[in-house]
Amino acid sequence: MASFLAAWRERSAWKRTRVEGQHLVKEARRILKRRGRDLSEEVVAGIKGAIADVETALAGTDQEDARRAISALDERMDQSLAGARKSTLREYSESIGVAIAIALVLRAFVVEAFQIPSGSMIPTLEVGDHIFVSKFAYGLGIPFTNVKILELNQPERGDVIVFKYPIDPSTDYIKRVVGLPGDRLEYRNKRLTINGRLVPVRQIDDYLSRERMQFSRRYIETLDGVEHEILLEDDAPAAVLPSRAAAGNCNYNMNGLACTVPPGHYFVMGDNRDNSSDSRVWGFVPDQNIVGKAFFIWLNLNELGRFGSFR
Repeated sequence: MASFLAAWRERSAWKRTRVEGQHLVKEARRILKRRGRDLSEEVVAGIKGAIADVETALAGTDQEDARRAISALDERMDQSLAGARKSTLREYSESIGVAIAIALVLRAFVVEAFQIPSGSMIPTLEVGDHIFVSKFAYGLGIPFTNVKILELNQPERGDVIVFKYPIDPSTDYIKRVVGLPGDRLEYRNKRLTINGRLVPVRQIDDYLSRERMQFSRRYIETLDGVEHEILLEDDAPAAVLPSRAAAGNCNYNMNGLACTVPPGHYFVMGDNRDNSSDSRVWGFVPDQNIVGKAFFIWLNLNELGRFGSFR
């Protein structure tokens, strides 16, 4: 057992020596590439010779010989390249800085993570779901503004989007697009009609809410070929109480509402239809308020099995 541990320690030490030597050789070559023209031929030749000695020693089996060669190269670099060598702190700082810069660019232009705070999108999205949102799905915008510099695609019926809440743009909302610009939309007796055509639904098993401990009617709704689940409550009224902003855009009665979506705007609704504050209540979503398209659930600490994609 003792001999096995000794052999294991020796292999581990030799491995660390090789990694250290390879890292030092890489650093020396990088500095020579950048600063070689500023150094004398004698200094360059000496460093190249020390690099060759390290590589020869690392290819052999004598760890002590490798350590001597590494020390010799390190000392020569300290003498000749001290101003060009990076400290360990500087290397780590630069690596962390690059990683942060990449993360910020990705967050600003490509993908951003959001957490679902409410149950308005149940059963598609549960409270506590962490999702990725593609900010590049509909175009490229200037970070922290509503200005788009490149238009790619437009939201389609059935897309789940994250957007700046029209009443308070500092708040992010997530809903499903059901009405596009120019659509004549009606929502009466809890049935959705778009441009005179009733949106098809079919009932499936009831849904049990863990938070409310009650059953809701669950349906599969199809929007332009996109199937998704929605929930309806038997005891909830068909009509909604609109805000002042929404009241001027739609016609409301006891059975629901009817409206035409204006240019550059979208009508959105939550999949948990009777427990969602959406376009029925506060009006349309301007195109410039759209942050991106939700496309992936990557974490839910309360239900790890929810990892995966959704529509």
